[in-house]
Amino acid sequence: MTTTHHLTALAEDHLAAARTADHGRSAELILHEDQLRQSVIALVEGSALEEHNAPPAAGLQVLTGRVRLTAVSGDVELGPGDLHAIPRERHGLTALTDAVVLLTVVTA
Repeated sequence: MTTTHHLTALAEDHLAAARTADHGRSAELILHEDQLRQSVIALVEGSALEEHNAPPAAGLQVLTGRVRLTAVSGDVELGPGDLHAIPRERHGLTALTDAVVLLTVVTA
């Protein structure tokens, strides 16, 4: 049986949790089907996901707020509704405002 998730409610819940977390983040893996993974990630303004390796394929959709995706090939600022492919290189993510993103990853 497939579980349905309401992204707006998840965004609100995780942003509230991020605001009380010492590291300013909250995340949940909401979909795990074979090689497909989707996670909701909330970040308070100024918090970051430090530089890390890229999966084989990934996309980032901003649900609320503004973020900066950093990479060797160049930085990009994203806002609500923006969808951007994650470059296949080391990259990081910084919250320019309180923000929630949906990360979609294909692992193989």
